[in-house]
Amino acid sequence: MKRISKNERVRGLLCWLAAQYIRLVHRTGRWEVVGQAIPDAIWNDGRPFILSFWHGRLLMMPRAWPESQPIHMLISQHRDGLLIARTVGHFGIRTAAGSSTRGGSGALRIMLKALKNGENVGITPDGPRGPRQRATDGVIHIARMSGAPVVPLAYAARSRRLLGTWDRFMVPLPFSSGVFVWGQPMTVPREAGEAEIEEFRTALEERMNTLTAEADRLVGRTTTEPEAVAPC
Repeated sequence: MKRISKNERVRGLLCWLAAQYIRLVHRTGRWEVVGQAIPDAIWNDGRPFILSFWHGRLLMMPRAWPESQPIHMLISQHRDGLLIARTVGHFGIRTAAGSSTRGGSGALRIMLKALKNGENVGITPDGPRGPRQRATDGVIHIARMSGAPVVPLAYAARSRRLLGTWDRFMVPLPFSSGVFVWGQPMTVPREAGEAEIEEFRTALEERMNTLTAEADRLVGRTTTEPEAVAPC
């Protein structure tokens, strides 16, 4: 796979096929949306927000997002991140490459500029390497500096495959029922100090895991558990 993914034409074909699979799953399934009024209310006020979702629940996110709303998604500079960028690009989603270890400052500037220009941004706070369903504080810092609210989103599908990857990546199957569940927004004050930032990070992590468990419950499936983290 590593050798294949180095071929530009093959990469393009793989990403196109992945985009077509996402469309197939959505069109052949019965998908419900819970809490759509939450993002609609923010958009109706003419404001952007920070979309926050777990890395393992990434695949169907382009189908939860209206093409009329511009968005930049933060992806890693790793090979997998670039494949994700090309795949979501088929849905009109722009990306900014960076992480906490590579390209972070440049990606941060892109995210803040997008929000300032009224465009939304999307972040997986446990990516690109985990631990699974444990939020880093990067999304909280962006919320503090931009003043934009963080809105969590989760999805689940009744017929699915959970891959043996670090994030237990979910692949819904065609002709399945599924659900998208929006959570309540979280606003971080600009004057928030280190202790408050940690409190917001913990609250967002708990909110996102509760939302994920609720999405799984609505389709009658057991939920994926956060990765255990050794105490400091």
